Amino acid sequence: MAKTQLNVRVDEATAEVARERALQRGMSMNRYIEELVRKDAGEVGHTFVEAAADFMEQYRTVFDEEFGKEGEARP
Repeated sequence: MAKTQLNVRVDEATAEVARERALQRGMSMNRYIEELVRKDAGEVGHTFVEAAADFMEQYRTVFDEEFGKEGEARP
């Protein structure tokens, strides 16, 4: 996969924390930052799935009435 170079400016304290975390994980700074971004992007999907599950739980009786309960044969 092709890589794109990004230049990011952060304060020295943030840079030092990033260096330390990358070192602790045995990875390069580039890889560490890349994984942080991927994780952050993935959380949107998890949030959606959790919200959908909450919605389904709240309206389970409505769905059961309309479509039948899970595992039940519909007439």
